[in-house]
Amino acid sequence: MFSKTTFTITINPKIPSRLERLEELANNLWYSWDRATRMLFSRLDPTLWGAVGHNPKAFLKRADEFVLLKAAEDPTFLATYDSILSTFDSYLYEPSNKDKANSLRPKDQIAYFCFEFGFHESLPIYSGGLGILAGDHCKAASDLHLPFVAVGLLYRQGYFLQTIDNQGKQQAIYTDSDFEDLPVAPVLHDDGSELRIEVALPGRKVTVKIWMVKIGRVKLYLLDTDLPENSSQDRNITHKLYGGDKTMRIEQEIILGVGGVRALQEMGIKPTVWHINEGHAAFMILERARTLMRQNLDFDSALEAVAANTIFTTHTAVPAGHDHFSEETMQNYFEPFYHDLNISRETFMALGHTADHLDFNMTALAIRGSRTHNGVSKIHGGVSAHICQDLWPQIEPEENPIAHVTNGVHVPTFLAQEWSDLFDRYLGYDWRSKMCEAEFWQRIHDIPDHMFWSIRQSLKSQMLFGVRDRLAEQNTRNHGSDAHLDRLLKFTDPINPNILTIGFARRFATYKRATLLFENLGWLRKIVLDEERPVLLIFAGKAHPADEPGQDLIRRISQIAHMPEFEGRLLLVEGYDLRLARRLVSGVDVWLNNPIFPLEASGTSGIKAGINGSINLSILDGWWEEGYNGHNGWAIKPGPKNMEAVLRDQEESQALYEILQDQVIPHYYNRGKLGYSSEWVKMAKHSMVSLLPRFSASRMVEEYLKNFYHPASYQNERYTHNGFEGAREIAVWKTRIRNAWSGVHIRRINMPRNRANFNDVLNFKIAAQLNGLQPEDVIMELLICRQYKKTRLNNFNHFCFQFTGIQDDNEHIFELDLAPELCGKQEYYIRIYPYHQLLTHPLEMGMMIWL
Repeated sequence: MFSKTTFTITINPKIPSRLERLEELANNLWYSWDRATRMLFSRLDPTLWGAVGHNPKAFLKRADEFVLLKAAEDPTFLATYDSILSTFDSYLYEPSNKDKANSLRPKDQIAYFCFEFGFHESLPIYSGGLGILAGDHCKAASDLHLPFVAVGLLYRQGYFLQTIDNQGKQQAIYTDSDFEDLPVAPVLHDDGSELRIEVALPGRKVTVKIWMVKIGRVKLYLLDTDLPENSSQDRNITHKLYGGDKTMRIEQEIILGVGGVRALQEMGIKPTVWHINEGHAAFMILERARTLMRQNLDFDSALEAVAANTIFTTHTAVPAGHDHFSEETMQNYFEPFYHDLNISRETFMALGHTADHLDFNMTALAIRGSRTHNGVSKIHGGVSAHICQDLWPQIEPEENPIAHVTNGVHVPTFLAQEWSDLFDRYLGYDWRSKMCEAEFWQRIHDIPDHMFWSIRQSLKSQMLFGVRDRLAEQNTRNHGSDAHLDRLLKFTDPINPNILTIGFARRFATYKRATLLFENLGWLRKIVLDEERPVLLIFAGKAHPADEPGQDLIRRISQIAHMPEFEGRLLLVEGYDLRLARRLVSGVDVWLNNPIFPLEASGTSGIKAGINGSINLSILDGWWEEGYNGHNGWAIKPGPKNMEAVLRDQEESQALYEILQDQVIPHYYNRGKLGYSSEWVKMAKHSMVSLLPRFSASRMVEEYLKNFYHPASYQNERYTHNGFEGAREIAVWKTRIRNAWSGVHIRRINMPRNRANFNDVLNFKIAAQLNGLQPEDVIMELLICRQYKKTRLNNFNHFCFQFTGIQDDNEHIFELDLAPELCGKQEYYIRIYPYHQLLTHPLEMGMMIWL
């Protein structure tokens, strides 16, 4: 054996001038939701396309020159190429849809910060739901022509690649991305030099490079510290997504929050609306306040100005899921901020304190530094309101400022191309512009059942081909025999895909209960092993490398999959990624989801399945509680919150088995003469009809625009006008309220009779000791509702008292003359709370006194 050195050289092809715009297509993630563009690259060299992981930019660097030259002379290829360019140009440059963005002013700019973004497998800077949601948000913003930029981090190592061995042990494989192969480009100064910023960390300054990604009309700016001028420690800050210890996490969040603000400033981008997607980016609040204080604002005024146009979205359904750092850590990293903000250490730390923990909580900072806050489903909005209730200590959780916007999915990305083609034929080409029109989608019912079923079967076949390929690769790597592979693939027949297929694919976190289906294996055997009505179960997903309980779930599924009776009927597929996800959600018959209620903040995989004609079987949690209507899938009612975990799992798994054996399987196998179940097709159609208009990312972003972005822009104008006059005024007013509120008291002067006739006028008179406040600083209010009608406080009828004078002992008198509009026994409450017309939310002070 000779000793020899291996040298490498890369030869890039020269793209023919006739095809020069291929590079433009490869550098805009528009291709992530335009299948025709991806197919264009695939046609050039299908083998290479697969080898580069469907990455157009990497593909163009490796394609053979003769292949490109041949394509440049191929009339068929050129016609497709020109057609795609025409569609691409129309998308980028068609006139703005004024109906969608008319509530924003010409100078408005939205900045959206998130820790991860998931657009496509060719840009691996995402791990799961948060990133995919952020990617869909950007895509929908592009579709709606919003003035929108996003900010994140460029990780050298995105989330890991997963393999699973014969014992069910997950192996996490991390690989460094070559940025030259990613659809990113450095941001440059006018002279061609790369744009850099600096961010101070303890004892040093870190240089940060800024990269740009194009997502249709939207731009994403990614921050990168892996630079020669930085120390090896600092180069690692942006190296790995969700890697490292607490030190790594706080430094990543400082780069994102503080560095993100500076990056936008350096590029001359001046957002008027700021959106923090999860608490990782909340340090941006401190940097923006510090910037405003250079304009001669005091800290309180600067914080009000920052908060007025900031939206905070939380995705976490448990308190432990919110990032927090010790006071010692915060002291180490942020002591200079005390001086720059001209506040004490105690005041600074209070920005992140919660009632039950001394650590600095990023969610608390995000809420205190924003005035609009939301969860990501109706249930999650309520859960978040309870989790964060101590930030508004005198307000009932149901009335505090946390609202909700239910997540949606970017339909062009996740709707299979076969459905798009069918919609073009039966619904007309304008269906893409009617995404949120519920009445329009009723026309899906007019699609012939046999045609609908044909598309479903075609998608299922494609999915089964993909699953077979992955299982074959998995079997080979694990040294499995051909005979074993044959047994494994016995029921995975793409040529005859007539077996009921149930899919479960998502992050293997314990609360998602991937193994709930295996609570009673004896019952499951009866359900799955029926030779006349067989069932195929497909599981996929990753557990965080540090999450041992999550990895135990994978091992448990693997053990059951290796049992002789389940072999081939239960498949555990490794390497869960966006490509496999798209296959599964469009191909399975039933999408299974069974989290512990109410821990599924929203969940969107079921939406992706539902819009593709798969049918959901899920716990009534997250988005499904809003989406389920009794005709578009199956629902498991969660057990009581206080039920013991073991009993809850037993009860909910029993409901799952009963639904499978009594409803799902009979419906699927009740086939008519044409070989399919008309009942099944009817439910699948109803799934698409009910979910497409309600749970699209377009609807989601339009809600953000109407309810959050436009009001935030309006508040920004009110607070910054005339040298931040509004911000200064509200800051002074809030200080006065806080100083006086502990001395505010109210009492009844009269007691109206407790029985009256309809149209009788009842007089209520309240005396208030305002402790130096003025009547215009408060609202005295009566809430009334029928006693038998249990309802939320904000659904009561509200009536305001009027100030009528001052008594001798300096008590302010408030009166209300009320003629109740409803008959029957009614209950009412009386309360007082501070109010100012500049407040974003009437109860944002968190102060209230009930009589």
